Amino acid sequence: MRAGAESAVGAGIARIEGVDKVTGAARYSHEYQVAGAVHAWAVTSDIARGRVTRVDDADALAQAGVIAVLTSDNVPPIAERDGDLAVLQSPRVAFHGQIVAAVVAETSEAAREAAALVRVAYQEEEHDALLREDAPGIYEPDSVNGGFPGRREKGDVDAGLAEAPVRIDVTYATPPEHAAPMEPHAAVAAWDGDVLTLHDSNQGPFRAAQRMAALFDVPVENIRVISDHIGGGFGSKALVRPPTVLAALAARAVGRPVKVALTRQQMFTLVSHRTPTVQRVRIGAERDGRLRALWHDALQRSSRLTEYCEQTTTPTRAMYATPALRTTHRLARLDVPTPGWVRAPGEAPGMFALESAMDELAYALDLDPIELRVRNEPEVEPDSGRAFSSRNLVACLRDGARRFGWDATRDRTPGARREGPWLVGTGVAAARYPVHIMPSTASARAEPEGRFTVRIAAVDIGTGARTALTQLAAEALGAPFDRVTLELGRSAYGCAEFAGGSAGINSWGWAVDKACRALTAELGRRGGAVGPDGVEVAADTADDVAALPDLARHAFGAQFAEVRVDAVTGQVRVERLLGVFAAGRVVNARTARSQLVGAMIMGLSTALHEVLELDPRFGDFANHDLATYHIAAHADVRGIEAHVLPEEDERVNPLGTKGIGELGIVGAAAAIGNAVHHATGVRVRELPILMERVRAGLGAGRS
Repeated sequence: MRAGAESAVGAGIARIEGVDKVTGAARYSHEYQVAGAVHAWAVTSDIARGRVTRVDDADALAQAGVIAVLTSDNVPPIAERDGDLAVLQSPRVAFHGQIVAAVVAETSEAAREAAALVRVAYQEEEHDALLREDAPGIYEPDSVNGGFPGRREKGDVDAGLAEAPVRIDVTYATPPEHAAPMEPHAAVAAWDGDVLTLHDSNQGPFRAAQRMAALFDVPVENIRVISDHIGGGFGSKALVRPPTVLAALAARAVGRPVKVALTRQQMFTLVSHRTPTVQRVRIGAERDGRLRALWHDALQRSSRLTEYCEQTTTPTRAMYATPALRTTHRLARLDVPTPGWVRAPGEAPGMFALESAMDELAYALDLDPIELRVRNEPEVEPDSGRAFSSRNLVACLRDGARRFGWDATRDRTPGARREGPWLVGTGVAAARYPVHIMPSTASARAEPEGRFTVRIAAVDIGTGARTALTQLAAEALGAPFDRVTLELGRSAYGCAEFAGGSAGINSWGWAVDKACRALTAELGRRGGAVGPDGVEVAADTADDVAALPDLARHAFGAQFAEVRVDAVTGQVRVERLLGVFAAGRVVNARTARSQLVGAMIMGLSTALHEVLELDPRFGDFANHDLATYHIAAHADVRGIEAHVLPEEDERVNPLGTKGIGELGIVGAAAAIGNAVHHATGVRVRELPILMERVRAGLGAGRS
């Protein structure tokens, strides 16, 4: 559909910036040309723990075009001295690949060549980078990512498990994963006195400005972050990362604008990765399938720099009715980079374990796995007792079963269906993602010539937010889509949250809608008159968000998978992946489907391919490039469908939206794993489901 041809919210309007992106007209952070800019190249540590004792920079400084070699001895101090952003603030080394020096030169090539000539001496200390149950110092954190309590408990879990006639007690493991966005992290920093202009690849320009202002001890209005186009982030660009700090540090040190762009290899340690997990799920149930007790525990890791604990068991708090429920998190602090956000943090690995365990319980009960979930559908949120704003998981399961051809009377015997060399199986899993709504500001302006301009410090990381927000603005203004110009990607536009937690449309959209409706009202008071200076209003949703009723707000879905497994090699092919989702009001049908399908493919990639291989001898990831860190390719995606059920939820927020970017990844890996078990009888409880693991299971079964 052509932009301008339809303004209704829900229409599948093509992305406004689509032509610019495919023709190369869209500029990304590192592509901005700033007069006098030079280049910085990071020198990273060869050890996982210790301290730098000496930096020999003589050979580097002797190279043509080299301006400076920066170390902890000569860079300007910043406010953070010992955290993830304390770049070159101390000689301490906390992980392999940490920035220990940087070369600034006239060209990127000169900086890179000189960086290879910098010699760093260390006082090395014994390191520990491997997550395991007997790691020293494991503890339960008080809170986890998102501010959730680390432990929640209701009812007598121990008694419920002991007395239940049917019990399962299983452990699952998920590996570290990388976000691997197409565009590497990059920044261009230019100081003018105490004013910093920063072209930065990030998911939240206003929050980035706040963080940089605190680090460099300047007013937030002195930090001007510009993020016009972002080539993907998946959470890794939601917060300020070391390369951005390095660019600003180097620019201040040499008195010239500085460009920094990470290599693909550097990204694997200098920006966030998903933590590995070891999860134990214990479920007690009646013989009819109704749960008596559930305990979900997750062991994870963080760095010695920062306590970061993913909210891995929190999805379990919202899923199934049970009189006794315990969810716990444990953390090991190791000599590794700090983990962080990757699409659906906590939810994706946590729901893999829970939904795999539910499938195992269904087999123990000889009960259809959809029926098991339906029998445990709660009336209120199981952990908190709060009412749901809406909950349509059962509708997703039923509609998905119809579309997929799922038969509740299908032969549940593993390995029962064979087609030539292929063992064929099907699996199902539930999906859930919380609704996040955060305060934001926006402005709306009526121009003299009859157009409208809307500004918000949002960012489009490739989701289509620019287009969807324009649709919301056009609806609120009662104006044609092509008469509205939406400007975003500037911290100067005011407070707005980052693109994360699927909160963009919920948060930014509410502010845009409020600003545009306020402008419409103002124009009405003026009799529609717009003077030569235009009419502008601003809106802030802080008070509105604070006044929202205390409800359990979630989006739900159901994932179905059909797999073929080679009976000899153990190779897994996903023939079909189908998802049905209830995610509130859809603003743009085209971009919503794109987000869901993309997330489902990412879930497939998690199930079959993605793993960062840690070499415990060096504390480093051995496969730190896209040649050896495997992600799903076209040949892996043989058939995929995403459908959205109509869902009107007037209590979730005024727009009725829930967010859609992360829901599609949740449950996909479990559905595939459950299908592999149905096909083969092999239960692979450690991701990814490699052919070697399947083959070993097949061999054990034959023997």
